[in-house]
Amino acid sequence: MKRYFSVFIVCALAIVFCFAGCAKNGTDGDGSGGANTKYPDAVMIELADGNVTVDGVKAGNDESGAVYISNDIIYYEDKDSYDSGNPYGDGDADDEHTAEEAAGNTVVNITKAGTYCISGSLPAGQIRVDLGDGAAEDPEAVVTLILDGAEITCGTAPAVLFLNVYECDNDWSTDTAGSQVDTSAAGANVVVADGSKNVITGSHVAKIYKDAEGEKKLWKQDGAVYSYMSMNIDGETEGDGVLTIIADNEGLDTELHLTINGGNIRIFSQDDGINTNEDGVSVTTINGGTIHILSGLGSEGDGIDSNGWLVINGGTVISMAHPASDAGLDSDMGSYINGGTVVSLGSTMDWPESDSEQVTVNLQFSSMQSAGDAIVFEDADGNVVFAYDPSEDEVASEMIRQYQGAVVSSPEFEVGETYQLYIGGTLTGTETDGVFDPAGVTDYTGGIRQTYSGTDVRGMGGFTPGGFPGGMQPPEGMEIPDGMEPPAGGIPDGMQPPQGGEHPEGQPPEGAEMPDRTEPPEGAEMPDRMEPPEGASDGGWNGAPGTDASREPSTEFYMQDKVNSFSGISAE
Repeated sequence: MKRYFSVFIVCALAIVFCFAGCAKNGTDGDGSGGANTKYPDAVMIELADGNVTVDGVKAGNDESGAVYISNDIIYYEDKDSYDSGNPYGDGDADDEHTAEEAAGNTVVNITKAGTYCISGSLPAGQIRVDLGDGAAEDPEAVVTLILDGAEITCGTAPAVLFLNVYECDNDWSTDTAGSQVDTSAAGANVVVADGSKNVITGSHVAKIYKDAEGEKKLWKQDGAVYSYMSMNIDGETEGDGVLTIIADNEGLDTELHLTINGGNIRIFSQDDGINTNEDGVSVTTINGGTIHILSGLGSEGDGIDSNGWLVINGGTVISMAHPASDAGLDSDMGSYINGGTVVSLGSTMDWPESDSEQVTVNLQFSSMQSAGDAIVFEDADGNVVFAYDPSEDEVASEMIRQYQGAVVSSPEFEVGETYQLYIGGTLTGTETDGVFDPAGVTDYTGGIRQTYSGTDVRGMGGFTPGGFPGGMQPPEGMEIPDGMEPPAGGIPDGMQPPQGGEHPEGQPPEGAEMPDRTEPPEGAEMPDRMEPPEGASDGGWNGAPGTDASREPSTEFYMQDKVNSFSGISAE
């Protein structure tokens, strides 16, 4: 049974249909070819239903050509088992497609290394890049797709698929994996042309087994844009080209690494917006560009989900997850925010690592918030230092969502400074996609100032009056003082205690003694409580690393470190 897109995803198309087209810059205008003045080194592919042209000549079916047409799309069939009786796959009825549906897709095959400029419309089909067996080990097997006014729709499988190209990280080993990876030599590359509007609407292929016991999967393609190898995405000089991805499952996926260096990328997905899925190895790196994600439009979905690391060094990232279950940013091995502007909204928070280079705040609200309201930070003098207003963001305004956890990072935040947080209100000034330039804000009125009742320090085990950090539960056997009950929900994904880390009935390891109370070093005095830094309010100051000494709610959000977490946030 074919999976149909939700109405609100299809409606997103209204903001993106305007096609520049490589062929308009690379042919004589009559379809007969001509000098390619815009991309002289590229092969020009003009898409059209039933009439795909390559450098102005209709594409044929000769498989020896650099580009040829076929109707052999990889898809999930409508069956439960092979003729042998072996199980077919782990998909359900919504993943299945008939042979007639599959045959209705035009596959534009790219089989040679090089640069290909794609424009025009393919209403039912796929761009498939397959340089053959051995390509993963061949540094010359590199393909760059320049999207210059392309509209590609596939309701059966991914609309863009990199199958076999060079893999720049042939190690794929958890023994040597880390958060830093260089994908500049990757064989899969997508460039969003300046001034262009591009729409990729794609499906997925559920896991298909091989017809033999004990063998690994035959196929599994989760995203509307999918690569089996590491992939780079970039814009051009102006960086104003737009790539919109609309997905009935996940949006932008790779089996290994993904690096985004530029472009304006907008993702509407039923599940995860971006996913890199090699456990303990994959790295999602964002160095520039503007990324807007509305994920989890189905039953679940993170904004960005890396099965390894997530590293944000620059650009603008606005990521909204499923409001009931997931995070705007999620990684298994650690997230780092070193630069850029980041707004991540969801029900849970994936805290950046403490050695991230840019100041970040993790916000845990006491109740659900509307993502239609502005998030504004002011400094001690009342100047706006950060402001994001979803009502001014044409992507986010497509669907007003809710959130309870937020991660916000800005180059304007400074360690040692105190800020006040406001929700809602009206901003006047210079903005881009809802993010305001602090120097350009001329007026802000009507915001509701927020208070918080607790502070958490990542990895230090600090308690908060409103509960345990991020919804964590206390160790078995630990008594919880009145007023410190943890919130419902348990320990979020990625924050499970280490195996064997619990002791029965809250007892210490065998042979270890637990003192009645912690004594100060000889000759040292223990103060009644830690004092806040000069100029900071006493009312919510985190008196010691990993603990919470707040006595009453405070409106002063003090940036103690590069990563700061505040809980129990509510209107003043």
